Amino acid sequence: MEKKDELMGIPQLVHFNAMLITGALFIGIILTESSLGTQSNDLFVISFILLLSLGLLVTSADFFIEGAKGLARRAGIAEIVIGLTIVSIGTSLPEILVTGSAALDARDTPEAADFAIGSILGSVLVQITLILGIVVMTRSVKVRPSWLNRDGVIMLLSVLLLLFFVWTNDALERWEGAILSSLYVTYIVWLLMKREEIRLEEVEDAGDYEIRGSNWSSAAYTIMIIVGLGFAVYSARILVEKACYLAEELNVPHSVVGTTVSGIGTSLPELTIALMAAKRSKGVAIGTLIGSNITDPLLSVGIASMIHPLAISDADGGLTMEIIAPATVLGVLLALIFMRRSYRFERWEGLCLALFYLIFLVVLQFNR
Repeated sequence: MEKKDELMGIPQLVHFNAMLITGALFIGIILTESSLGTQSNDLFVISFILLLSLGLLVTSADFFIEGAKGLARRAGIAEIVIGLTIVSIGTSLPEILVTGSAALDARDTPEAADFAIGSILGSVLVQITLILGIVVMTRSVKVRPSWLNRDGVIMLLSVLLLLFFVWTNDALERWEGAILSSLYVTYIVWLLMKREEIRLEEVEDAGDYEIRGSNWSSAAYTIMIIVGLGFAVYSARILVEKACYLAEELNVPHSVVGTTVSGIGTSLPELTIALMAAKRSKGVAIGTLIGSNITDPLLSVGIASMIHPLAISDADGGLTMEIIAPATVLGVLLALIFMRRSYRFERWEGLCLALFYLIFLVVLQFNR
């Protein structure tokens, strides 16, 4: 029993599986990039680097979340507060970094803005249809009315507000990004003010959701944060760079690559957490996805547009506003209707959501 309570420090962290996998992915990217050399246009190698960077982004973001949660617990911060803030923002760290990196590139490459907006809309769509569908197909999940009436409505309004800003002049300006980010901060503050009420409503879910993991020292948790954030920033830059290059070489609109490759890849942390929660037959699986779909259209794209305005380029050909945006709104509405129907997600409804996403991919393919 005493052995379980022993703190594990930096020496043990070096041999930790997550650290080894993260380091291996980083070395893999470095070695593969160096092998490009004269074969800088080798699409197979570039695609391989893209997959490695996606893997590194997901593992490093998870590393960062674990470190931040550990330090927060050591500081005596309540578990419910950690869930509402650190986990919520942490699972959206890939989207925040990818859209931020794309915004930086948009200064020289206007099409990168298509990638950024497509990535956010794609992330929202894939989480609320494909990922939620997969989770529900594994096990029917109950939906708390309080979540639907509070977070579900906010999720829909967040997506609609983002699309309204983009629709007004085919761009998201800095002041609009500031409004979106401010609304997210207001939402988090409001949740924290009501945290005790939320804890009492959902105490059984919050208890099962908690994942304590190993008992690391404060120094180890700090290293997790530094290493996780550093690798996440690096992998996000590589991902955007290679994805934009592939889009140009294959003559595929940047918004399509952002919506599919980046949208699915950056949503892997949410898929992992949602599946783990669903095993306990708890609605936290749905809460995680809804929370992320509030963070992405408000904070993630809000920060990106404050870095550099995101204007839809002529190369987009109307895909973002005519196909991707309507599909995102329809996907969110369909999920909310299923939630409202009986406050319980059945397996056939999960299948419908997954099929909706597959149909979207087919439509996107025929119109790109």
